[in-house]
Amino acid sequence: MARPIRVLTLDPADQRELQSIINKPKASQRAVRRAKIILSRAEGNSQQQTADLIGVNRPVVAKWEKRFRQGGIAGLAEARRCGRRPTIAAQTRSAIITEATTPPPGRTQWSSRTMAKAKGVSPNTVQRLWRANDIKPHIRRTFKISNDKNFEAKFWDVIGLYLDPPERSLVLCCDEKSQCQALERTQPALPLGPHRVRTGTHDYVRHGTITLFASLSYLDGKIFRQTAKRHTHKEWLAFIKGLEKQAPEGLTLHLIVDNYATHKHPKVKSWIQWINQRHRKEHGKERMVMHFTPTSSSWMNLVERFFRDLTVECIREGSFASIGELVESMEAYLAQRDLDPKRYVWKAEGEEILRKIQRAKEALATVKEQK
Repeated sequence: MARPIRVLTLDPADQRELQSIINKPKASQRAVRRAKIILSRAEGNSQQQTADLIGVNRPVVAKWEKRFRQGGIAGLAEARRCGRRPTIAAQTRSAIITEATTPPPGRTQWSSRTMAKAKGVSPNTVQRLWRANDIKPHIRRTFKISNDKNFEAKFWDVIGLYLDPPERSLVLCCDEKSQCQALERTQPALPLGPHRVRTGTHDYVRHGTITLFASLSYLDGKIFRQTAKRHTHKEWLAFIKGLEKQAPEGLTLHLIVDNYATHKHPKVKSWIQWINQRHRKEHGKERMVMHFTPTSSSWMNLVERFFRDLTVECIREGSFASIGELVESMEAYLAQRDLDPKRYVWKAEGEEILRKIQRAKEALATVKEQK
């Protein structure tokens, strides 16, 4: 006499969830197979019939049916396995992690190979432990905390222009990119191609430098620029005079600049005072207002972001036989950019930036105390 089939009953919620596992495109094959096993048994098929339909052995059907009866849908999940026993002593593992922050005498950092040799393990073992603990001795980030006594006041003065620009005004991020070098590579470079990286010689011939004065409009991302052989107060004054002539009448120009001495030269201050007096008589307000970023805080000036794009996309990889070629290349790049200006938008919260700076100061104070 045949053994009676033990009935497996599903409630509607479990049936819907099992069916969704089967229909899910990214579900694993193991999860789909287990869901099919349970649904097949719930339809009244025997364990052997289910095994034949799914393409597995009957003990497999029995195993997952038992797991489902004991734990429901959660019982079909992969159980945690003990895995292979560790072959590296816990003390060695701990030393590889903790000593990564203290390089050996005569070295500034550990490498995976030097650490592996010191601890008698393979470099892959060191890399795996460092990766699991997010330790990266080979990476170093530069930073500088401003010591400006009026940092917070200057900070909010500049950030306030980004977050809430004044009416009837233009917010202009201004600076000069000095020492733009016209470097000519000694040999022609091979272009990028399939299965071939771009090449370039490491040596070059210097053909002089040029300074690019630039003003980035925060409103629309447009660039007003001017090149000069030097970057003294004379060139800076000529630049802001040209900027003032190009701007529409009646608007106040808010210039965000750094603390470079040429920006504060007496002749520059005198001219700004004169142009403001004339503008107040005609329009009742200032024509040009200077906003200085705190010392060591050029990251507040968004024109620096434009300079980075210019360097990467136009200057760094180029080869220029003269200063004229360099200027032509920059002008071509900027002319193309003028067709579709890119606006840089300040999104960071001011309070959060100040909290990060405070945490950095506290961390630096702790390091000084330890020394």
